[in-house]
Amino acid sequence: MSAYLHNTIPNLKPFDFERHHNSHFINQQWVLVNGITKKKEVYTFRDNNILEIERKDTVIRTSWALSLQNIFTIETEDGTIIVKAYFKDDDILVLNHQDKEEFALYINTTNYSEDLNSIEDIQTYLKEKYKKKVSKVIHKHEFFYISKSKEFGPCTVEELKEKVDNEDISAYCFVRDVNEDSYAKRLRVVDLIQEL
Repeated sequence: MSAYLHNTIPNLKPFDFERHHNSHFINQQWVLVNGITKKKEVYTFRDNNILEIERKDTVIRTSWALSLQNIFTIETEDGTIIVKAYFKDDDILVLNHQDKEEFALYINTTNYSEDLNSIEDIQTYLKEKYKKKVSKVIHKHEFFYISKSKEFGPCTVEELKEKVDNEDISAYCFVRDVNEDSYAKRLRVVDLIQEL
């Protein structure tokens, strides 16, 4: 992966045919984020190496092919381009151009009911997406907390909320995830409760 892409979008995972092809890639509606303010384009990678690019009232049919592991060739209006495919997560696809320091960022809108037509729409989408993700993570995780100079736990967020509601602990007690070694993030019980 080029340093340019890695520095711009950290923690990318290479396209993995077994994991991504059928469930995350084929027949999904990928909105191109680059240039969305000028024109909206929706890419749909179909079986039989057909790529549909939807722009306003037109659909352009072209082709794509998987060459090696995560390297694709895509036919565009400008000719054939070679890209490496990466996922930021299941709904964010990055195609890194192999001949230039350029990449295209896509958001999967297949299961999203609102239209993405602007940067503001994308920000709303990402905010909602990560809020749900954080909420799921918080519900599953356990946390230690400090009260009266002693450490207690681990407890779930629901248990911490109950302790606060019963006035057993302060909502301003510092907490740390069970996987962390310190309270350096300065996270408090009240911060976790807000995400419920």
